[in-house]
Amino acid sequence: MTMLSGTCVQPGEFALLEHELPQVAPPGHVLIDIAAVGICGTDYHILEGKHPFLAYPRVIGHELSATVAETAEGWTKGQLVVVNPYIACGTCRACRRGKPNCCQKIEVLGVHRDGGLCARIVVPAGNLYAAEGLTPIQAAMVEFLAIGAHAVRRSGTEAGDRVLVTGVGPIGLGTALFARLAGAEVHILDVSPERLDLAATRFGFERTHVVGQPVTQGDLADGFDAVFDATGNARAIEAGFPLVAHGGSYVLVSVVRDTITFEDPEFHKREMRLIGSRNALKEDFDQVMETLRSGAVDSEALCSEIMNLEQFQHRFEALASDRTRLIKAVVRF
Repeated sequence: MTMLSGTCVQPGEFALLEHELPQVAPPGHVLIDIAAVGICGTDYHILEGKHPFLAYPRVIGHELSATVAETAEGWTKGQLVVVNPYIACGTCRACRRGKPNCCQKIEVLGVHRDGGLCARIVVPAGNLYAAEGLTPIQAAMVEFLAIGAHAVRRSGTEAGDRVLVTGVGPIGLGTALFARLAGAEVHILDVSPERLDLAATRFGFERTHVVGQPVTQGDLADGFDAVFDATGNARAIEAGFPLVAHGGSYVLVSVVRDTITFEDPEFHKREMRLIGSRNALKEDFDQVMETLRSGAVDSEALCSEIMNLEQFQHRFEALASDRTRLIKAVVRF
């Protein structure tokens, strides 16, 4: 028995290829039937040939919700789950210290190994989280929101802090949402007035700034207690350093394959913290699921488009070429 798998064959080429439908899970693993897949900036970068850690061909898809295909390892057949796509080794120093999100040998579904844009996959039992109270579409949004939740938690942002999020794509928007839930005064910065308007009208972010206009002036002259970069642009990352207040933190949520430079005297006189934030932990997934259940994060406002796999095959290139007003496209199985 076979299934169609959404595969980036090479940069610029996406196809639905036939693969064997998994029938048996090895010990410690679970067969899951994919319910929905969120399409991420990573997937667009893979299509465009811009991802630094990927070998083609690759079945994409790492923002996954699924149902358990066969009862196993404490999971019941038909149970809705969120998939943590970060497959950690469990033995390196980071894993031993409870940080599998930055495992030295990490393999991310859809990046380092084939992902879930297909009917069924096999994953380690420990990478599944029960998704009671969520819809399959909501459950497919948990992973990308967990990235932002993790970044905010890493920053130590507290009620009353003033923060700036640069880059208001899906990851930046998620970061802004969780910074606001932490009680911060949230400002957002982007090159696109359309993206800023979308964030304002759908999610109520009123403190918006367009790149090219002064940010740290007037009441904001002292800078921000935390600045989060979600631009994926080296020059934008460098431009963020002067926006951090004395005693503040700069959190790099995005990753670029480039060298980042900054002025050391400015960095030191501010006693600034520079923080890398990678992936997410179970507590971040749990926090996101609770906010979706409670309605504290509006999943309907996040979802831009829902389609099936065949429709996505024809839409992928267009989605990648213009993401100005796109938040989250979801493929439903």
